[in-house]
Amino acid sequence: MAARAIMFQGTGSDVGKSLIVAGLARALANRGLSVRPFKPQNMSNNAAVTVDDGEIGRAQALQARAARVPPSVHMNPVLLKPQSETGAQIVVQGRVRGTARAADYQALKAGLLADVLDSFARLKGEADIVLVEGAGSASETNLRANDIANFGFARAAGVPVALIGDIDRGGVIASLVGTKAVIDPDDAALVRGFIVNRFRGDPALFADGMREIAQRTGWTAFGLLPFFADARRLPAEDALALTHKDRRARAGGRVKIAVPVLPHISNFDDLDPLEAEPDVELVRVWPGQAIPGDAALVLLVGSKATIADLHALREAGFDIDIAAHRRRGGHVLGLCGGYQMLGRRLCDPDGIEGAPGETEGLGLLDVETRLTGEKTLAEVRGVTADGVPFHGYEMHMGATIGPDTARPFLSIGGREDGAMSGDGRAAGTYVHGLFADDRQRAAWLERLGGAAAGLDYEAGVDETLDRLAAHMETHLDIDGIIANAR
Repeated sequence: MAARAIMFQGTGSDVGKSLIVAGLARALANRGLSVRPFKPQNMSNNAAVTVDDGEIGRAQALQARAARVPPSVHMNPVLLKPQSETGAQIVVQGRVRGTARAADYQALKAGLLADVLDSFARLKGEADIVLVEGAGSASETNLRANDIANFGFARAAGVPVALIGDIDRGGVIASLVGTKAVIDPDDAALVRGFIVNRFRGDPALFADGMREIAQRTGWTAFGLLPFFADARRLPAEDALALTHKDRRARAGGRVKIAVPVLPHISNFDDLDPLEAEPDVELVRVWPGQAIPGDAALVLLVGSKATIADLHALREAGFDIDIAAHRRRGGHVLGLCGGYQMLGRRLCDPDGIEGAPGETEGLGLLDVETRLTGEKTLAEVRGVTADGVPFHGYEMHMGATIGPDTARPFLSIGGREDGAMSGDGRAAGTYVHGLFADDRQRAAWLERLGGAAAGLDYEAGVDETLDRLAAHMETHLDIDGIIANAR
């Protein structure tokens, strides 16, 4: 029997599409179904390496994990990685195909539909059901022409749609009914039902609201989904989540870790395992704030536009704060783009990440980096210089050389990576995911004067996915959703 599929679109960005697909993927996998997640087009600098040596959005990697299958490039065939306010790198079926400004990309989309449909067909050929996630808002009629992310894909592939609205932001009746009013009638005919997400309080108080939406739209109510607080324990896809997590910051941990937040921050899920530790106070430092003087570690994470972010770091005065932190004997660690910033010089002669140019780095490591067009994508295992094993992944462009690479930060099967200063208090590496490895996280906390709580971080993610699945089973009409898949 051919696989079924259903698409989950939203009335806006950040209404919970990714989380709902992840929860349903785990719930259906728990029922014994073979499930595949799929997002035709994604825009995110938080990416993951796949088993077929490509990259996809972090949310689709989490959804694959929820479905208990390895992540594949076909789960997110078009990934846009913003490099400026108006342009992005275009990754197609896991490989960089070029860059484009936003206006130019609109003209390119129609040519990418064939790649999207090819990937979708591959997934349908190996699954019982494909859960498709839309992007942004389903009601952006100004972007409907050549669309491949929402109804453009749904129409081309003949996939029915469930529409998600977020009651937490207010106006959910208007947003759902208004979507029906503004979209093309043929698009609206694909919508089978709706979900109201992030409800807080007594569900009986919104029963009339659910009925009104159903009456005004003619769509089936698939459920009123209460707010799932444990979502914070799962890797987030969008940098918008950084502001949400900032409001949940836990004070009082023995080890304070400061993370400057820069405009093109990427792979920020490197922070999640640290935030899960009771002994850690993770402080995201925004422009206009100062890096705390009592921080034990300043952590510079990845960037999709490293030179631009280095300029932003200086404009915010973070370079002065980091230098003062270093004089006080504090530790500094750079991951990927953060590693490149720690060197003496960073060169982008071919304009890989923006306009061609070069700039001085922070000078904490005696290395320099030249950005190149070839991208490294790989899962890796090895040991850090102190002999502690790790498991992580590489996702970077560029080569870093210089005297401090003679003190490598880690070894990957005999290949050396990264660099350390003479006193060992400044270090950098191209490897992401270090802190998700319980052994590495424990070693770092001990080095910084704290102690790990003995968490099994990866097991915790799976336990949270199981709780999310149970949440979906309780509050959504999953049988109805499956019945409407085609």
